Amino acid sequence: MQQKYIRRLGDRVFRVPVVRPWHIALRAVRRPRTATWSPLVLVYGFLGVIALGTLLLALPVSSKAGHFTPFVDALFTATSAVCVTGLVVVDTGTYWSLFGQIVILALIQIGGFGFMTSATLLLMALGRRIGLRERLLIRESMGLDKLAGLIRLVKRIAIFSLLAEGVGAVLFLVRFSGEGSLGLALWKSVFHAVSAFNNAGFDIFGNFRSLLDYQQDPLVVLVTAALVLLGGISFLVVADVARARRFARLCLDSKLVLTTSLGLLVVGTIAIMLIEYSNPATLGSLPFPQKLLSAFFQSVTPRTAGFTTVDVGRIADYSLFFTILLMFVGGASGSTAGGIKVNTFGMLVATIWSLLRGREHAGAHGREFASQQVNRALAVVMLSLAFVTVVVFLLTVTEVFSFLSLLFETVSAFGTVGLSTGITPELSLAGRLIVTVTMFAGRLGPLALVLSLIQRQRATTLRYPQENVRIG
Repeated sequence: MQQKYIRRLGDRVFRVPVVRPWHIALRAVRRPRTATWSPLVLVYGFLGVIALGTLLLALPVSSKAGHFTPFVDALFTATSAVCVTGLVVVDTGTYWSLFGQIVILALIQIGGFGFMTSATLLLMALGRRIGLRERLLIRESMGLDKLAGLIRLVKRIAIFSLLAEGVGAVLFLVRFSGEGSLGLALWKSVFHAVSAFNNAGFDIFGNFRSLLDYQQDPLVVLVTAALVLLGGISFLVVADVARARRFARLCLDSKLVLTTSLGLLVVGTIAIMLIEYSNPATLGSLPFPQKLLSAFFQSVTPRTAGFTTVDVGRIADYSLFFTILLMFVGGASGSTAGGIKVNTFGMLVATIWSLLRGREHAGAHGREFASQQVNRALAVVMLSLAFVTVVVFLLTVTEVFSFLSLLFETVSAFGTVGLSTGITPELSLAGRLIVTVTMFAGRLGPLALVLSLIQRQRATTLRYPQENVRIG
């Protein structure tokens, strides 16, 4: 403290003390880091699993002939298995050994669970603790809005999946037990139950025939269809149905999934039945009950399963185009299915219907959609269409097949379906690599896009003035 300044007031003199403030050096205080997540973690995880699968499938022990498998073929198969697609360049039943088929089955199971769910189950099996970062990743990959009970949910998903696959395998064994040894029948039952529930579409019947030999077998067809549907609507919807037990008590997401899926199944069955009814190469030679069964199954399998009871390469162009539409939509979010998801499609259909009815705010089943979710749905659909367009253009440059066949192959790969008109084994090296990238993008692209949009979303108070744009 110093007394430097003197002030006079009349005859009196005042000494005014001047206080020099303390100078305290302030350090930049860093904000504590919060747990962050990135969609790239999921991408890297799937890439790592694909790389490991490629390495194992390329080994001589994986092929029945005992020689090394070409890198591109091993990569294509591993990507198709992890992305639960089902497109193959070599026949799964005749080319791969038992070891190779076990590797494919393991890749299908990991891909069906999803990388984060599979990693969580592995960490729990090893006794590791699941941290906040991992919980955030699991939550966002499943499309949930809370962290409470997340690990318990993962356990229930695993139990439900294994239980459904086990019941399916038992039912398949009833049919396959009369075909060869018991060991072979058991392996075929387990393989196809896992492949069907995870919407993979891989089969080991041989010669690229899928379920053609079981076209008139209701047990095999209906069990496969049931597994595909269960895996394609997601555990969350199944759990919601088991909890509510009444449609009115379901959450909006479950209502959209169920109503949209049912609508697509009915419309698909009727359309395929009408178009292929007299086609001698598909349904024409079958009695009416088998026609109805096959038409129903061909409406189920584009929900990204890849199995077929008819020769897809011989169905009419109208059926091909309609199947393309079903494949593009796919199954439910958080399920083993691909595509833009029935949740997205149902929301957009409901939005259009609300606009046609003159409603200012879009919604369905007595609930209103958040504008951010509608925008995300539009972004997913438009970017998916753009990606498919680019891939089809590239394939028309590298391949010599018809445009419709290439479009079918592209949407099948992007929707992780696995159906093909028969051109997959005939693709060039460039075509195989393009389809490989398409399968990977179709499995993770929409999910990573939505997660990225959620992460970038910020609440803003600054808004621009509105101005009308001419439409129509």
